Formats: sequence, structure tokens, C-alpha cells
Amino acid sequence: MVDSPLMLVTGAAGSVGSVGRRVVDDLRRRGHAVRALVHREDERADALRETGAEVTVGDLTRPADAVRALDGCHRMYFGMGVSSQYLEAALVTAAAARAYGRLEVFVDMSQMTVSRMDLTSTAESTQQREHWLTEQVLDWSGLPVTHVRPTVFMENPLFRIFCFASIARDGTMRLPFGQGRTSPVAAEDVARVVAAVLADPAAHIGRVYELTGPVSQDMAAMAEELSSALGRPVTYVDLPYGEFEDELNRQGLPDHVVEHLTTMALLHAQNRYDRATHDVEKATGRPASGVREFVQHNPELFRSADAS
Repeated sequence: MVDSPLMLVTGAAGSVGSVGRRVVDDLRRRGHAVRALVHREDERADALRETGAEVTVGDLTRPADAVRALDGCHRMYFGMGVSSQYLEAALVTAAAARAYGRLEVFVDMSQMTVSRMDLTSTAESTQQREHWLTEQVLDWSGLPVTHVRPTVFMENPLFRIFCFASIARDGTMRLPFGQGRTSPVAAEDVARVVAAVLADPAAHIGRVYELTGPVSQDMAAMAEELSSALGRPVTYVDLPYGEFEDELNRQGLPDHVVEHLTTMALLHAQNRYDRATHDVEKATGRPASGVREFVQHNPELFRSADAS
């Protein structure tokens, strides 16, 4: 092992929950050398430099950029938001890492849905199928891989738009989940797992971490927990799927993202997200945070626009 390994963190400018950015922050606090890959130069790249990270700009669908980003690195995290180019970027990165041949660990950000998928599954979104395919290729590659499979993020637009914003507006959570149970995980907890694996990878090679919040519950129970945390009533409204789809389409999101989010909503209603694990604690030594902690850490998400 290299005494002071350089660690590559992709997706460092952040997407849902800014996991990549949080990983950079965690590793820099530990004193590790980090190269942060971003897609473009902007204020987020400048903020990463302020942590002491080296910042490089690149597009992982371009082999030359992937090779350049890996040069000199011994550990890496691959994470990318929901994108129509996800599969190409993942496979280019895997091929570049395999040819490079110097990695101690390749941490792959996947998602928990793939644990119940196979080659002929059809109920999942394009993005979920591409995560499943990426895991297959990485497992065949011979790379020292650790898969990280979070369930739905607390910061996912499903919750941000249809729960937190509506709670701030009128005290309701409006989602078409029916009686489906779920255990959303905070991006901060996912980032802690990724950083722990990168910081000391030996015990994690070949492992799969399926990351959830501390409890799986239906939306009525989550509304009760949010009511308690916020100190005001919160009610779950089981939104008709057509109304949900219309509202989502009004958000101006790319088609690939809309297809993924609508599929996630359908799978929630089918109870496909009813999972709870202790893998955050297994990987980091600290339990996953729950709804109450999320409210405490993000109070601004639940304030109405006209709150004083």
C-alpha cells in the first residue's frame, strides 16, 4: 500500500445530496490527499479547492479524461447523478481503471433496488437497470470493488418536492406511495460510508453495503415522526398517481430523471423499498440518522417562504 495515497472522487460538485462533495470534505478533514473531478469550472469547483483538494475538470464519457483523472491515484470513488449518459461513463471509467491497474479500491455508488433485480427484470427504471449492468461489469473486471447501495435519499426530489416543500406550504406530505413502507437514508450517512472505505479499504474489498435509515415505515408513520420533530401537525395525503405525474412533469426535469422518479414512486407503492439494514453502522461504527436528525440538520427545508 502507498503511504499517502491520492484518492479520486468523481461527481464532486454534487447532485442529489452532494455525496461527492461530502466525501471530499470528510477525507480532507482526515488529512487525505484528494483529487476532485468536476464536470465544469464554477463556484462549486472553487469551494472544493478551498478544502485543499486538487480539482480537475473532465467528462467520464471521454476515455482521455478518465485516464487523466486516474493518473497517480490509488483509490477512487465513482458516483454520478441520474443521467442518460450514466452507463457509458461508468463503463469508460471501469475500463480506464482496469487498464490503469494501480487501484487499491474502486468504490461504486449503486442503489439498493439492484439487489432484487436480474437480467430479465422489467419493472425498474432505465437508471436502475444501468446500475445493475454496471455492477455486473465491475464484478467481472477484476478490480478491487466495493459496492455501496443506498435506498432512496432523504434529499431525493420525491421528498424535497412532494414532502418538505408541501410541509412548509400547508403541513402535508403528498406522494402516491399508498401503504408502502420506506427507510430513506441521509446523504451524509452515505458519504460517511464511502469515506470510511476509501480511508481504510482492506476490510471492505468485495463487500456490498446496503444503506438505509434506521427504520422502515409507511408514510403515515413518517408524517407522525415529522410532526413530532417539527412541533406542528403533518398529514400524509395519498396523492393519485396521475396528479403526482402531472406535478412532476411541471418541474422541468430531464425525461431520463422523470422516468426514474416515476418508477421509484410506483416501486414504493409496490412496497419494494421496505428494507432496513444496519450497514451504515457496520461500515462506520455509527448508526444511520433518522427523520428527526434530518429535520434538526436541515430546518430551512421545512420553513414556509413567508416565515419570518
